[in-house]
Amino acid sequence: MIMEKDVIERIKEVLNNTRGFLQQDGGDIDFIDFKDGIVYVAMRGACVGCGSLNTTLYDGIESILLAEVPEVIGIELAE
Repeated sequence: MIMEKDVIERIKEVLNNTRGFLQQDGGDIDFIDFKDGIVYVAMRGACVGCGSLNTTLYDGIESILLAEVPEVIGIELAE
């Protein structure tokens, strides 16, 4: 359990580091959960309905998470 808390803290740090780029365009991202290697997030503000959302989420944020947090195997939008 302690190890998972460490992983979650590293995930949140990466998300916080990307937050500034999203906020420049009026968007934001919230950490929701981490389960079975998948990071669940919610997009906020201008990110909701944005045509570039998939590119931002998967080519950007997911790529950074995969590189920075080895325990992460993917990212998904929370329902």
